[in-house]
Amino acid sequence: MAVHIRLARHGTKKAPYYRIVVTDSRNPRDGRFVEKLGAYNPVAEPKTFAIERTRYEYWTSKGALPSATLLQLLKKYPAKETVAA
Repeated sequence: MAVHIRLARHGTKKAPYYRIVVTDSRNPRDGRFVEKLGAYNPVAEPKTFAIERTRYEYWTSKGALPSATLLQLLKKYPAKETVAA
């Protein structure tokens, strides 16, 4: 089973939002998935991108391959540094 991390399209016509999901590569784009990692909304102002980085790192360590689009989004929205108080 080849596992991929990719975007699944949801929403209405001309107002999409995307879920970042872990899925078998043979499943359709919006089909069954193993785990939801986050979401991306390109329509909102400002655009929102959220992903659980720990789960993303877990799945990539297990051999899951991220899509090209997801890699571009990860570069565009890097992880924010949090300072412990």
